[in-house]
Amino acid sequence: MQRTRWQTLLLIALVTTSAGWLLLVLLDSRRVSPPQVPWLVMVVEVVIAAVVFVMGWSVRQFLRGKRPTLDPIRAARTAVLAKASCYTGALLTGWYLAQVLIVAGDLDIASQRGRAGAAALAALGALVLAVVGLIVEWFCQVPPEDGEDAARRRDHNPGPVAG
Repeated sequence: MQRTRWQTLLLIALVTTSAGWLLLVLLDSRRVSPPQVPWLVMVVEVVIAAVVFVMGWSVRQFLRGKRPTLDPIRAARTAVLAKASCYTGALLTGWYLAQVLIVAGDLDIASQRGRAGAAALAALGALVLAVVGLIVEWFCQVPPEDGEDAARRRDHNPGPVAG
């Protein structure tokens, strides 16, 4: 599995912001407005980011030799969770930024200021989730094998025999 590039996440966030903004403009023209983003969303995003970070930290400690054992399935799940956090964070960042943009012209109205503030905090929490995902992916990167170990493994397991 390859590490996620930050440029890919930025592109996802920008495309989601644009598509979300268009959708919200369309809904606004029909007099439909989405519900206000709960303030608790940011807290949940940051808690999830913290859990991902802690799981990634244990993988990092194992790879550096500071932790004696680690279940390989747990390490693989941590890497997959980190990748999912990257993409989810990018998508949510774009969606919540679109909600900020849609009310940006009406910030003189108190209810719209609250709506923009809640969406901005949710976008910030989603950005934290994406960044933590990138960091944990880096934690889960296995260092390359040195030449002698790789050659020894290759000699003991030459692969399929051509017939």
